[in-house]
Amino acid sequence: MLHYISHRTCRRRNNYRILSSMLLFTVLLSGCTGPDSTPALSFSADVIRTDWEQELTKVKRQTFEPYYMQRLSEWKASGAGNGSETIEIPAADVARSSKGAGYSIGSYGGRDDVLIWNNESSHWLEYEIQVDSPGLYELSMTYHSFQNSDTETQNYRPSVMAVQLNGEFPFREARAVSFPKRFRDQLPLKQDQYGDDIRPRPEEITGWMEMPFQDSEGAYTDPLLWYLEQGTHKIRLQSFDSIVMDSIQLKPPTELESYEQVRNAYPSNNSGSTEVITIEAELMDSKNDVSLQMAVDHDSLVTPKSKGKQIFNAVGGTRWEQGGEEITWSFDVPASGLYNIAVRALQGYQSNKRVFRTISVDGKVPFQELSAYPFAYSSAWQGVELAGPDGQPYEIYLESGKHTISMTATYAPFNPVLKDLQEALDVLNQLSRDLHALTGGEEDTNRTWDIENQFPEFPKRISLVSKHLQIMEGDLIAVNGKEDNHSQSIRASIRDLEDMLEFPNDIPYKRDRVAAVQQKLSSIQQPLTQAPLMLDKMYVVPVGSKAPRMTANFWERSTNGAEQFALSFDPRDQLTAGDEKVVNVWMNYGRDYVNVMQDLADQYFTPETGIPVRVDLLPQEDLLVMANAAGKVPDIAIGLTEGRPVEMAIRGAALDLSQYPDFDQVASQFAPGALLPYYYDGEYYALPETQKFNVLFYRKDILAELGLSVPDTWDDVMEMLPTLQQNGYDFNIPQDYLTFIYQNGAEFYNKDGMTTALDSPEGFKAFKQYTDFYSLYGVEKQVPSFYQHFRDGRMPIGLGDFNMFLQLSVAAPELSGWWGIAPLPGIEQEDGTIARWSGGGQQAAMIFKKSKNQDEAWKFMQWWMSAATQERFGSDLEGFYGITFRWNTANIEAFSRLPWQTEELNVFLEQWRWYKDMAHIPGSYLVPRELNNAWNRTVLDGQNYRSSLEEAVLNINREFRRKAIEFDYIDEDGKVLRTYSPPIIDTPWEGADKYAK
Repeated sequence: MLHYISHRTCRRRNNYRILSSMLLFTVLLSGCTGPDSTPALSFSADVIRTDWEQELTKVKRQTFEPYYMQRLSEWKASGAGNGSETIEIPAADVARSSKGAGYSIGSYGGRDDVLIWNNESSHWLEYEIQVDSPGLYELSMTYHSFQNSDTETQNYRPSVMAVQLNGEFPFREARAVSFPKRFRDQLPLKQDQYGDDIRPRPEEITGWMEMPFQDSEGAYTDPLLWYLEQGTHKIRLQSFDSIVMDSIQLKPPTELESYEQVRNAYPSNNSGSTEVITIEAELMDSKNDVSLQMAVDHDSLVTPKSKGKQIFNAVGGTRWEQGGEEITWSFDVPASGLYNIAVRALQGYQSNKRVFRTISVDGKVPFQELSAYPFAYSSAWQGVELAGPDGQPYEIYLESGKHTISMTATYAPFNPVLKDLQEALDVLNQLSRDLHALTGGEEDTNRTWDIENQFPEFPKRISLVSKHLQIMEGDLIAVNGKEDNHSQSIRASIRDLEDMLEFPNDIPYKRDRVAAVQQKLSSIQQPLTQAPLMLDKMYVVPVGSKAPRMTANFWERSTNGAEQFALSFDPRDQLTAGDEKVVNVWMNYGRDYVNVMQDLADQYFTPETGIPVRVDLLPQEDLLVMANAAGKVPDIAIGLTEGRPVEMAIRGAALDLSQYPDFDQVASQFAPGALLPYYYDGEYYALPETQKFNVLFYRKDILAELGLSVPDTWDDVMEMLPTLQQNGYDFNIPQDYLTFIYQNGAEFYNKDGMTTALDSPEGFKAFKQYTDFYSLYGVEKQVPSFYQHFRDGRMPIGLGDFNMFLQLSVAAPELSGWWGIAPLPGIEQEDGTIARWSGGGQQAAMIFKKSKNQDEAWKFMQWWMSAATQERFGSDLEGFYGITFRWNTANIEAFSRLPWQTEELNVFLEQWRWYKDMAHIPGSYLVPRELNNAWNRTVLDGQNYRSSLEEAVLNINREFRRKAIEFDYIDEDGKVLRTYSPPIIDTPWEGADKYAK
């Protein structure tokens, strides 16, 4: 009884049914969490799984193939065994290819008759293979990365291929098979003037590699298997990336033996050496992704000691968390024999959650237990000796000589839970759509429902999802070894669903509760795929010897804490200002960006000009206002939000850049519409550094299934919406009024800039079109994550920004080749052109008026904004940290030099022609606020669009007038003394045309 009471998470809230609750006590108790933290179920899991599979057949699945684990289970259930043949297909023996595939046969990397595939679009090659022995097979490829001599830009991305077998994808993971490149850091490390380590540049390790066909996300530890019947088969490889291929191999599956089997086959002799081999983890022999980085840690036992400096003494952390990311180290063994392996690790990133690594020695996993080895959670550094569940250390036999050890991040043990989680989200999504159809999107609380008799499928489905989640919770705890935040989120979702079942007739009013459950479940998807782990050292220990101590004692921790506190007052960590000997730059990006910029300035700008530069990290942009008030300003501030420079200019704190005679030449590198936010009173006070804008994202596979084409205008969007919605899909339109305002020919200000022009006929038309999509056409008003909806297939088309592009490129490899981008839908003009005007947000650089080095600062800004520097900065960022750090520079020439696919670049350039942000004047901060209020009144409250916008215009003009009086544009009698007169841009920028390919 006490056990039952202590687990209040198992309580049902049927307070009005006390007697019934007592009778059901036994059932409820069996559903509570047991002493081993694994929930016991009050129902048959097998029965629920059968019912669940039946339910899934009623729900429209968002992808077209089963997961690999499902397909493999089907194959084995049908009696498929392992194949017995080994077949090699020369890559040059192409049976068929897509038009314009662009491959050739020649010599490369010291080998002849290889296939050189210089591929910049979605093309495919097809091979034929004759199989005599049916069964399950592994596929592997011998390949070489392609080095493009036509460009100096390094492409750090792996080659990702979609693999079709006989014209079909046998499973979902076949859409993204990754063939990575290998890199090493340039060593030895160099130090800057302060003694801090400079992050080493990566260099590619070129050479031929053989790699099995594996999923690109680390969801499985073993190579993918493919079932081939007897006869001729077609293998199609489709890719966006360039690669050089020598051969494709077909061979029987490699099955790992258990540790016990392997250990029994080892020689019995121990090593003649007692020397413990120490490997500094940050000194990597190779890595398969440039984002795998050295790290700095100040723990008392981490070596080398930091001593108050930025010394790279560890590796990984959140830089080593994505499945498939692999690090390799090399070491020398003095004598043959048996060895234990231990590591000093920090695994304290997600509370109580395990992470897993696939551990290989000399390129092979020694035994099954190391295919997904768990690292338990600990908030502090810990010593981990690779050992079995019984705590007995694993012994590995090593011959004398050079060896390698590799660790690959994987989330394979969590993969079944993730599959179940996605299925639950699919069912809940269908439930939400059905509830919306039932109620028409209106919550009429005066209506009485008899759900159990009229719509019994609703409570049945909710109950089934609840039971499915209970099974999933138990599976998650079993993998993780204990409860964590994620299992608690699942349990909270179960409670929410059970609450809905207490009063079934209220279910039609609980769509928001379903959405809340979806959000909770969606929130654990990404964390379950992340496996952050930081390593300090690795030890190879002869059996019989003892590994060094790997955890600090109390005295060491206390002493180290005192030292770090004292070192925290280092003046080098303080913002510098007013130093006439150097150009002081405050950078409002992360520390990684600051380090790269300082390095570039030291290498290029200072030697060329003789002007020293000090780059400091600006922790908060608001510090600029206080610094200006105190008279302690930098010379330059960069990475500022779009509206900040004009705010500073209005208060006399920003320097007019247009006073310099070469300003027009510098400004010509940017779209005219990108300069609008920095114009004030006839002058320009900043230049754009980065630039975002929306483009159209679409799923090629789903649009093809529906027979829909990519829309070119908003009329096209309206025509395709019924087809999308009738099939359970939707179109993502974010709440971005600027696009509709500009595309309809409206402006935010009248010509003099003293009042808003939103009450023009064009303004009313734009606002009506903007709000009609939500109130009339039923587009989703709030989309928590368009990326997730797009990836799942629930929203196969919609508007997204640059970050969406990077997310899909990095985190959705299974969609590689199956999604595309296009310019925004627009409005057709009288001359037949499509107006696609849109903004998107920028970050800017400005010089302070109080700077004592104004001319030197302008020279630095010219250098910083140049195409050469922006390209170099972007390439270095991507080289150090991977494609997730792709620099969206506002310099169009530098942007076009980054490693884009031709199709991608041309879309961005077309949208660039129509880039146009909003100019800022005193009081303009009220424009977005009032337009959002007007949207709420129209879409949520049902107010007429015209009266709602008129109310917004009245409030905006009132604020404009108040600010104009404050800054002496209007006197107290209402007489206009001077005007703002912001520039009008009404033609697309032709400067983007020359960069299109």
